[in-house]
Amino acid sequence: MRLFAIRDYRHLFGAQVIALFGTGLTTVALGLLAYDLAGPRAGVVLGTALTIKMVMYVVIAPLAAAYVDRLPRRTLLFLLDVVRGAVVLALPLITEVWHVYVLIGLLQAASAAFTPTFQAVIPDIVTDEADYTRALSASQVAYTMESLLSPVLAAVALTFMSFNWLFLGTSAGFLVSALLVLSTRIPEARPSAHTKAWDKAAAGIRTFFRTPRLRGIMALNLVVAAAGSIVVVNTVNYVRDELGGSQSHVAWMLAASGTGTLLAALALPRVLDRIAARTVMTTGAGVLVGGTVAAVTLVAAGLTTWIGTAVIWTVIGVGMALIVTPTGKVLRASVERNAIPEAFAAQFSLSHLAWLITYPVAGWLGTSAGFALAWSVLAVLAAAGAVGALLLWPRHDGPSVVTSAVTAARQVAGEDRSTLSKAA
Repeated sequence: MRLFAIRDYRHLFGAQVIALFGTGLTTVALGLLAYDLAGPRAGVVLGTALTIKMVMYVVIAPLAAAYVDRLPRRTLLFLLDVVRGAVVLALPLITEVWHVYVLIGLLQAASAAFTPTFQAVIPDIVTDEADYTRALSASQVAYTMESLLSPVLAAVALTFMSFNWLFLGTSAGFLVSALLVLSTRIPEARPSAHTKAWDKAAAGIRTFFRTPRLRGIMALNLVVAAAGSIVVVNTVNYVRDELGGSQSHVAWMLAASGTGTLLAALALPRVLDRIAARTVMTTGAGVLVGGTVAAVTLVAAGLTTWIGTAVIWTVIGVGMALIVTPTGKVLRASVERNAIPEAFAAQFSLSHLAWLITYPVAGWLGTSAGFALAWSVLAVLAAAGAVGALLLWPRHDGPSVVTSAVTAARQVAGEDRSTLSKAA
């Protein structure tokens, strides 16, 4: 592929993939660490830790996007990877629950700054429009593959070792990622369309609120978060306490959701060539609503079986891919090129704001009131998001920014040719 012939992009993409897998392994290990420290209350610990993560993402990501063109980006990315590696290395040494919260706050603050910085670098390295579109797709494939393979790798590793070793492997991965970043030549940042830091931080969010299709994506973020929280937060306690599974069973159940995500992601490129993104994404919302309702039925009726759980987790994975995978394409078509980093940073922040709502429901309400009630609340939130998306994202919401720009350019070119003909 021509894209990977670009040395600097190849190194950066490698750094992203390694860091993603490190984050995925940390997520699995963190759930097991929470269970080791808190037992039946692991859902509260994990829900709180993930809530801290979302707060960091919502607050820090737009600020990082605002200042990214004022900082030496290669040095910043390198230092953020080093910080993440050091924090993960300290996680297996902790003995108190509050230690988890402090270290997760540091880890996710670094990740929240890393992602928008990385996204802002790519268009400066990959300058060709077609290659840049492929780079967006490659990043999404990396996220998809991580969701599948990280739990599988964790399950295999946990067969032979304690979950604490996952933290050590993750720390090493972040250091390798840092070295790859250091080997990359990153050009100076392009000037933003906004000069003031606050304007840049708020510009992407304002774009979301005034663009119909992006308002629809905000609603769809809630659908993804509501269904995804069941998988991310409650799988550990559900598999260990309800199904009587082991540590590796937890990882394999998470892999079931990742399998659904991967299968859908592999089929989507051809589907999106023929079917509008809105149709695909709202269909995904319907799938996720169905998945959450099925999960509620499973626990309310006492039908706690391995096969039933795996099927529902796989369905949720499919629904998440149907919404998440086309999102980058919709964002890219909705803003001008120099506003892309701000739009992606806004989506990063707003999507995690949705998770900030749903993680406490899954963790705190799930532990105190039971899975049935917590998952019922999440099912209602998913349904509200799905309905909101249909109402906020009109079936015909006008041409994209990119399409409009191309049309305008053609009109100008036509007018120029007409003028020259008359002059001749």
